[in-house]
Amino acid sequence: MSEPSSQRFISLTLSLDDCFREPVTEAVRGRGVETTPATESYLVQLLTEFAKPSVQTTSPLTQPVTFLLRDAMNASGQERFKRLQALGDGVLYGLGFFSDTMKGADEDYVAQVGSSAYEHAARMLQTGQRQVGGPNVLGELATKFDCFVAVLRDVSDWFSAKAAHDEEALVRLYERWLKTGSTVLQGELGQRGLLPLRNPGGVH
Repeated sequence: MSEPSSQRFISLTLSLDDCFREPVTEAVRGRGVETTPATESYLVQLLTEFAKPSVQTTSPLTQPVTFLLRDAMNASGQERFKRLQALGDGVLYGLGFFSDTMKGADEDYVAQVGSSAYEHAARMLQTGQRQVGGPNVLGELATKFDCFVAVLRDVSDWFSAKAAHDEEALVRLYERWLKTGSTVLQGELGQRGLLPLRNPGGVH
């Protein structure tokens, strides 16, 4: 008897959650980012949601973020909150995993929009609760937005490194390291016997 689709979905979610938890924890620790367990779990859940088969696998930043923020602010009630949170999530994920594809975009401005979206959503959440209590996850994401972008880039680099199984993939990994100076890629390349030196002579 085949497994019910609802059970398969739960199993997939749990396995993805486990898949992302360790890399996120290591990236947070490696970056020295002071954060709450609730915010760290939010990052894991964010990656889990974007990794599901039903979610697009390309950059979520397919529309101008200025227009997305405008549309979110013009909405009201729960719809405004949902749009603001989704915009913050999309910008955070997009900058973390797809920054190389943002040709001509001002990453600093895009990050500011993402941070602003989270900030507005956090204010709405606190106002709706009529009290301040518990972890302010969205507020923390807003104030430390650039730090969490860096965390997700480290996670992205880690998965890219783990997926590099042939010489061509290793060369691409090395070229990415030359471009970004990622300590994660440097460590992964070093573990494979490569000495990642910024030397025009090639891979040593």
